[in-house]
Amino acid sequence: MTVNYHTHFGSLKSYEKGRVEPIDDDVKHYAFSNCFEIASKSKPYEKVVFGQNQIYVLEALRAEGTSPWYTCAHDEFALSMDGDIEIHLIKLDAAQTVKDEDKNGAVLVQGEPKGAKMGWMKIKRGHQALLPKNTAYQFKSAQAGVLILQTCKGDLSVEKWADICQTA
Repeated sequence: MTVNYHTHFGSLKSYEKGRVEPIDDDVKHYAFSNCFEIASKSKPYEKVVFGQNQIYVLEALRAEGTSPWYTCAHDEFALSMDGDIEIHLIKLDAAQTVKDEDKNGAVLVQGEPKGAKMGWMKIKRGHQALLPKNTAYQFKSAQAGVLILQTCKGDLSVEKWADICQTA
């Protein structure tokens, strides 16, 4: 018996809300099904947790306009699910790096970032970028888009489980 699959690539303009369904399939086909709905209801660059495994999280962000500058004591990864998003990087001077190695998740850079400019990259749907530790990063997007961050849960991580989980 041949099984045909149809892949629907979602976006902020066109997505189908994920739901719990009994399946006889590989769960990797459904991992990101609700990131578009989460981003459609979020403020720009609000880091909404939608997946968690111990301290590690996936955060959905609405990329729109220019974000504040962030930094982190560990590497993070950004994946564009929708839109063209610029990421600007500055290697921070020691005075602005996160000193506490036990501090998980991103933090806001205090003031303007000081250090060597590392350049910028533009990611589109399906592109992933490394956000190196102790580097300031800033997102810019002319149109609304969706980013997923793979990181550790931190002070800026927002949990809205009651709003994003299926209840019926």
